Amino acid sequence: MEWNARPLKTKEGGVVLFAIQDLTERKRAADLLAQNMLALQISNEALEQFAHIASHDLQEPLRMVASYLQLLSRRYKGRLDGDADEFIDFAVDGTYRMKRLIEDLLKYSRVGRSAPWTKPLRSEDALREALGNLRGAIEATGAVVTWDDLPVLMAEEVQLVQLFQNLVGNAIKYRGSRKPEIHISAKPSDAGWIFSVSDNGIGIEPQYFERIFSIFQRLHGSQEYEGTGIGLAICKRILQHQGGRIWLESEAGKGSTFYFELPNPERNTAAAGPGFPANIAALRADRSPAQETVKAH
Repeated sequence: MEWNARPLKTKEGGVVLFAIQDLTERKRAADLLAQNMLALQISNEALEQFAHIASHDLQEPLRMVASYLQLLSRRYKGRLDGDADEFIDFAVDGTYRMKRLIEDLLKYSRVGRSAPWTKPLRSEDALREALGNLRGAIEATGAVVTWDDLPVLMAEEVQLVQLFQNLVGNAIKYRGSRKPEIHISAKPSDAGWIFSVSDNGIGIEPQYFERIFSIFQRLHGSQEYEGTGIGLAICKRILQHQGGRIWLESEAGKGSTFYFELPNPERNTAAAGPGFPANIAALRADRSPAQETVKAH
């Protein structure tokens, strides 16, 4: 029960107004919600642990299978009939794709294990690291990547690098017949910083906007574009874990713009610890000039 008492003054004098409310159903609903949340948390942790263990334990037998298939390919290629050579090539390719799938599953399972972001980081540094990881693809395709002045924000470097790497890597992969042109920018919002990654690639039809962020969802066959269909799901999982979000605007044949929103560092100074405002000011003062370009040489 909940009791409330309020003194009132009337013409007849002072009185006390009492209100009594039965909270039984509200309490029962709150207890049930708490139980369901706990059960969901336990279930999610068990699934994450299972994915991590299963993916990790699968790598060793897969490595053995791949090594023996490669040995067969080297030793007997051309000595058997054409069908046998083709079958071996299919098997070798299958082990490579399985290896990439396991590695991506491990990345996906690790996202929920990291702590909330509590360290100020130059987002431009994370972008440069991602572009360094993509250097081979940039040079092979002649891609031109540009960006504006990018903010300092609360971030965990590895995951922010992964965000940029997945989004820029997708823009390079789904380029169509044109040389990839990719631009990254950021602007403040009420909730935080909104980043955009724009490209001139093949684009996506609106009915697939939600589907592409689900795990293992691919719009193209592996023969057209390689990949496992986990990259954008990892991006969504990273952002959800940090209280952010991701969405896109696109038109088939005319390119895409992916947006993601992250918390504003000035709104989270309490979580950043002592010296945060000074640290973030120092990082901003040391930031590079606004317009940058990376392209193949």
